Amino acid sequence: MSENVSRRTFVAAAAGTAAMAAAGAQIAKAAEATAPAAEDLSGAKDGTYTADGQGVGTVTATITVKDGAITDCQLDLSGETVFMGQQLAEPLQQAVIDAQGAGIDAIAGCTLTTNGVIDAVAACVAQAKGEKPAETGVNAWDDQSAEDWLGTEPTIAEDKITETIDTDILIIGAGNAGMAAAAYAAEHGLNFRVLESAPSVQDTRHWFGAVDSRAAKEAGCEPMNRKKLLSEISRYASGKVNQNVVKLWINESAALYDFVSGILENDPYNYKCTFTAGDEARWPDSCNEENTVYMFPEMEHTYIGSEKPRNVVYQEVVEKDGYAIDFNTALVKLEKDATGRVTGVIAQNTRDGHYVRANAAKGVLLACGGYEGNPWMMEQLDPLSTSAITCTNASPRDKGMGIRAAVWAGAAMQAEPASMLFDRGLVENGVDAGYVDNPKAFAGKEFPGTLKQYNPGTQPFLKVNRNGERFMNESQPYNDAPYAATKQPGHVYCVVCDGNVQDDVERFHTIGCSAGTRKTGFEKLSGQYLESGLVKQADTLDELADKLGFTGEAKETFLATCDRYNELFDAQDDEDFGKPAVRLSELRTAPFYGWWQSSSILCTMQGIEINEKTQAMTPEAEPIEGLYVAGNNAGDMFSGNYPCLMPGLRCGSAQVQGIKAVKVMAGIDE
Repeated sequence: MSENVSRRTFVAAAAGTAAMAAAGAQIAKAAEATAPAAEDLSGAKDGTYTADGQGVGTVTATITVKDGAITDCQLDLSGETVFMGQQLAEPLQQAVIDAQGAGIDAIAGCTLTTNGVIDAVAACVAQAKGEKPAETGVNAWDDQSAEDWLGTEPTIAEDKITETIDTDILIIGAGNAGMAAAAYAAEHGLNFRVLESAPSVQDTRHWFGAVDSRAAKEAGCEPMNRKKLLSEISRYASGKVNQNVVKLWINESAALYDFVSGILENDPYNYKCTFTAGDEARWPDSCNEENTVYMFPEMEHTYIGSEKPRNVVYQEVVEKDGYAIDFNTALVKLEKDATGRVTGVIAQNTRDGHYVRANAAKGVLLACGGYEGNPWMMEQLDPLSTSAITCTNASPRDKGMGIRAAVWAGAAMQAEPASMLFDRGLVENGVDAGYVDNPKAFAGKEFPGTLKQYNPGTQPFLKVNRNGERFMNESQPYNDAPYAATKQPGHVYCVVCDGNVQDDVERFHTIGCSAGTRKTGFEKLSGQYLESGLVKQADTLDELADKLGFTGEAKETFLATCDRYNELFDAQDDEDFGKPAVRLSELRTAPFYGWWQSSSILCTMQGIEINEKTQAMTPEAEPIEGLYVAGNNAGDMFSGNYPCLMPGLRCGSAQVQGIKAVKVMAGIDE
């Protein structure tokens, strides 16, 4: 079932837009390969042919055939991701012409879009040759709607199932949880299979959280106050978590580091782990003196700069040990026996549509992500977060299928949402947060922003609404400003700083991933956005107000707000909103900078309720035999928000959960 078709790879150069500049670095990583022979178009009739393929949304290809050759290709990619897929029309068009057909390789990071192009072009060629196009991009579970995110469990006739797999442990999803589980199972010689709906493993978060690891001890860290940590994570969620699930990560994350480092830090990889500790992991002292601040535990393990992403390394571990990942194979439904035990799944090959029965003697692990790529689920399950989002850094592959399948099988879903929002969703003047309509996008909707994340957006500079009014203490965790903005016009806000921006950032000493602005520099991170005009620069605050779109009374209020902010800085006392003095800044030194933003979503974490063994639970709080859930497919670890000041908590807990499920199924850990 694994599809490893050799096709020509091309490299797309970055275009002159900010979005393409960001995408270009990823596209340029595609390795050039020897092109296969051009497709045989003999017998094809001259003419123009149009067909659709399924990418992130709907991909439309139009080719022109003349004298047995493709002379032109036009692609409509308006339904693809704004920051990546939509930028690839020109290089993909040229690639199709060069290959004289659909024989092109998928671009790393854009496999869904490229496969949609491949399918659409192949259908056009089939039309030209008088053949019936192959059925591709199909699925059996497309009955969701704007009123019903769950839909109906499909019924698959026995005669439609043409392939059977028998294994002990079945892992659904090749992301952070699933690939950790697979690598662990491979290292222990277990009998398992991995099914993944996409053509490749999911993206890797290169950092993960672990408590009291060997790396922490080597850095001289004191043992973690585990009771305080458990309490803090529960407090973030207003107590709406399963504390035994939280304790699973706390108690077993050090073993996760041993497992990961045993692979990544030895031959043939020899990667170096950077552990965040000491002064780098602490708030400025004056914050502690003036406020009761959030806990920032020393737990961040980072492998940034590694030659290969961790999930790709896990894939190599799996394949080295003789196992395979069945790509392009999507979950359709779970199967149960007469006792209610989950015995396996029915899946579907997304390239040709055939159905597969996968039997799992010891259990099924659902690790196929959240629902952040599904507008129907986002709007129905988390309308507040949806209304605060302008950009997305999420995987468009994650459409909640594992959640739906588990609920169909009798599992309980966490009642309240938990979306991971970062206050970095940079947009142009006048753009509102929330979905905008695009009939070619999946479910007909997309977020309006043209980039993934703008890291300086997290810095605690002055924030004002469209009326020019300040509305919050800006020294808060990442999702606080976007949620506060849902009480403001358009659910967006403006960030303002002056020419001392980098000195201010150094003094603010924000931690977690927001430290990227401190380490990389505001100028470097902002260059392309200053050039494109998304970030405004001016010699005076009056000029900046004009560039930001403030007029009339709103402009007067904006300038008065800036004056008031300078007064608070001079007094070193934010009597308006209580921001710590160290996080105040003045607005007096040219040039002045400003931009509009709300949040960028990374993922959802409102999944299936589980216990400390990662077993799926029924609404009656009973485990479903044979069914395990991990990562964003699982719930009970977060509620309402993400503790963003505990970097790597989600990725660390996802991997712990994936490995735990394998241990329980294999009898390694009862």
